[in-house]
Amino acid sequence: MEGHLCANLKTSVEKPLAASPPSCIALLKVYRELLVSKIRHTQCLIDNLINNEYFSTEDAEIVVQFPTQADKVRKILDLVQSKGEEVSEFFIHVLQNVTDAYYELQPWLDEIGYQPSENICSKPVINTDPVSRYCQKLRYELGRDSKFVTSYAQREEMLLEEIYSNSIMEMVNFTNESLGEVCQLQALFDDAVGVINEDGETIYVFGDAGIGKSILLQKIQSLWAKKQLDIGAKFFFHFRCRMFSCFKEDEAVCLKDLLFRYNCYPDQDPTEVFHHILQFPHTVLFTFDGFDEIYSNFDLSSVPEMCSPNEPIHPLVLLVSLLRGKLLKGSKKILTARTGTEIQRNIIRKKVLLRGFSSNNLKEYTAMFFKDVGQRTLILNQLEANPNLHSLCSVPLFCWIIFKCYEHFHSMFDSHELPDCSVTLTDVFLLMIEVHLSRSLKTSLLKNNVRSQAEVFKSRKETLLALGKIAYKGMRNSIFIFEQEEVSSANISEEDLQLGFLRTVKGYSGCDDQSTYEFLHLTLQSFFTALFLVMEERAGNKELLQFFNECSSAEAAQRTCFHVPWLKKPLTGEDPFRNNEHFHFTNLFLCGLLSRSNEKLFKHLVLPAVIRKKRKTLITYLGESMKSHLKGVTRSRLPKYNQVQVQPNFVWMLRCIYETQNEKVGKLAAKRMHANYIKLTYCNAYSADCSAISFVMHHFQKRLALDLDNNNINDYGVKQLLPCFSKLAVIRLSVNQITDHGARILYEELSKYQIVSYLGLYNNQITDIGAKYVAKLIEECSSLEYVKIGANKITSEGGKCLAQAIQKSTTMFEIGMWGNQVGDEGAKAFAEALRNHPRLTNVSLAFNGITTEGGKSIAEALQHNNSVKIFWLTKNELDDEAAMSFAEMLKINKKLVHLWLIQNQITAKGVKYLSEALKENTAIKEVCLNGNLISQEEAKAFESEERIVCF
Repeated sequence: MEGHLCANLKTSVEKPLAASPPSCIALLKVYRELLVSKIRHTQCLIDNLINNEYFSTEDAEIVVQFPTQADKVRKILDLVQSKGEEVSEFFIHVLQNVTDAYYELQPWLDEIGYQPSENICSKPVINTDPVSRYCQKLRYELGRDSKFVTSYAQREEMLLEEIYSNSIMEMVNFTNESLGEVCQLQALFDDAVGVINEDGETIYVFGDAGIGKSILLQKIQSLWAKKQLDIGAKFFFHFRCRMFSCFKEDEAVCLKDLLFRYNCYPDQDPTEVFHHILQFPHTVLFTFDGFDEIYSNFDLSSVPEMCSPNEPIHPLVLLVSLLRGKLLKGSKKILTARTGTEIQRNIIRKKVLLRGFSSNNLKEYTAMFFKDVGQRTLILNQLEANPNLHSLCSVPLFCWIIFKCYEHFHSMFDSHELPDCSVTLTDVFLLMIEVHLSRSLKTSLLKNNVRSQAEVFKSRKETLLALGKIAYKGMRNSIFIFEQEEVSSANISEEDLQLGFLRTVKGYSGCDDQSTYEFLHLTLQSFFTALFLVMEERAGNKELLQFFNECSSAEAAQRTCFHVPWLKKPLTGEDPFRNNEHFHFTNLFLCGLLSRSNEKLFKHLVLPAVIRKKRKTLITYLGESMKSHLKGVTRSRLPKYNQVQVQPNFVWMLRCIYETQNEKVGKLAAKRMHANYIKLTYCNAYSADCSAISFVMHHFQKRLALDLDNNNINDYGVKQLLPCFSKLAVIRLSVNQITDHGARILYEELSKYQIVSYLGLYNNQITDIGAKYVAKLIEECSSLEYVKIGANKITSEGGKCLAQAIQKSTTMFEIGMWGNQVGDEGAKAFAEALRNHPRLTNVSLAFNGITTEGGKSIAEALQHNNSVKIFWLTKNELDDEAAMSFAEMLKINKKLVHLWLIQNQITAKGVKYLSEALKENTAIKEVCLNGNLISQEEAKAFESEERIVCF
């Protein structure tokens, strides 16, 4: 229709265009049906026509009488055209100026090249459209709400722009394999990248506690409010999922109330605004933060699916219906949750993993936090000198806490150093509590204001107990929102609230008439829960170990969570809404608080005998738990190794053992593994976890194989593994965000001990600089046999170094270089390394930008090699000329068993060369040529040679 109308316009107004602009009356006539279909708001047009005395009150009354929007537009057009050229031009002028209301007509206005006359430019245009007014209000309110970040001390606020720093964000597939890093937030909404389910509508962002999910949503909200997020979203509604737990079981609201009452209410005509949202759901963006924090006794399975936007029903049903696309299908949605909250695939469009700060991210964040260059340098130097503290800083929340503590102590004592005790996460949180409490204590100019940590805690013992009591009560029932009555009954005073541990939050449902509170972060509630269990003398063994049992009990999951049929259910029957991370953190802090290093602190708060008894109970439980856990793990018998495959839960156990700082427990854990190959793949281990891994693994007496592939340990984690390197014969660190700095640490440490045989660094961030360190290790370490360093950022320069090192090595058995860019120069260097090499058996130069020139060099070198059995050259740029060279090689080399030339540029001509060569070679088992320039018809000619694989 529009194309037809455009053609008509060219026919009717093309000639006048050459001499003068087309008549506005003519434009309105030619584009009448286009305008009728695109103009959805008439009141703004009527208001402006009346305001400039082009319409009378009677004209407006006539228009309003028409029942449909289309008929109203037609009548306005009739009246405007009847009133002449000036009124017609002003009508178009309003469409051009009120872009929010008439955004769909902006391309048309550009197409016709409309330029208002001087007379029309002088006429005022006001935007009275309720939808665009609402959008303006929404942008203003969301912009205001997202402007500041509240720090862990509630009274301090910092501008989001001055404190937000990017962290590592990766798009992943359903099995959490990386699809590439997200460099700009716009990419989250770009359908050209990362879509794993075309039918899904939800961008699922996940990561561990404190990794930055909430602040990411705040940044997105801020960009949208400033019109800096161009994704076609006119409306933005944000919800914190834990607030849905406030709704009572019998409460019911309609979709309009859920959107407007708990976000931003329209000042004019809410019905029209809501109608617009229903008509154009693709213009709506939702963010739902903390999906795993919904806890309710309400059973959704007893309620039918919700499809009506007008029918009141329980808010949780509305939430689920929005995510499923039963309501506002086509709207954009971002859903966040902690790692381990798995959702059925049919609602997910993209899956995004937050990994925290890289070393560069940390430097950027430090620069934003500490404006003074000298102070910034000092803190970075101190972090570099303290690997434990450094690794904790890869988690943005913990980094923030550490920096705020540093800032406080510097301002109080003019000191640039944090206390030496800040090693474990428990120590960091104790330091944070100390900072809070210190600020509340009265100081005197006449006295020394420096107080020990024990004195500070003792002075506010009752406050700590009160906060611990409410935290424990909430944790026990999976409650994260507290009403005023609960806070008051826990004897938490206004002065206590001013400390900033609890913050006021916007109430939902029946909470609106009174203040509602939550702990500043879920990990802080976990900490206070653990503190209560230590300080409360009446807390016996059952209470002390309660949350360990919660983490291992599937039955407990059924108690407080509601059932959603479309969520993925584990085989254990545990409700997938259940995420135990807050319990894990409680257990971890409990272990840290009961460690001997904190004995001096707690002797002022609890009877020493009580602490000793609780510590004994905890240590005994950890020992038995480790024994029990290791009985159920998968074990495999490998040549030279007994392998044990552990689960993510095991990493939490190691974290707890590390927090105790009890060497006896660490030694006992190592002994009970009864294995020397520890496989920790896909355990969601972070750099700080490497401290815990080292704490146990360094007790191994024998040589050890450690597989940490597919985690997030990065360079900090490599440094944390230092105590283990003297034991490591196998170290696998693939897919772990390791850079050249990590490669340098590996070279410096592994070369000392000369026992490593296998080094796995596939799919990291290593460049030519890091490749040189690996090359030096190959050259200097005679024990090294396997190196996997594919899918990094290595070019010909790094490739040459590695090849030269391999040429000198007499022990290298396998080199994996898949997915780098060594090119022909690198290929020639590897060709020289292959020539007469005594032991190299498996070689991969797949996907390395190698053309015919490099291929010919490799083929020629293989004529002089008797050791290589398998050679992968998949996904390069080899053609028939290269195939001819490989055919000549096969006539001479009778040791090669597998040659992969998959996905190159070889035609039937090249295949014929290879096929003829196999007549003289009975040793080779296969030449794989899948994905080359060969048709199925052409492949039939080689069916008689089974070793030629074309499809």
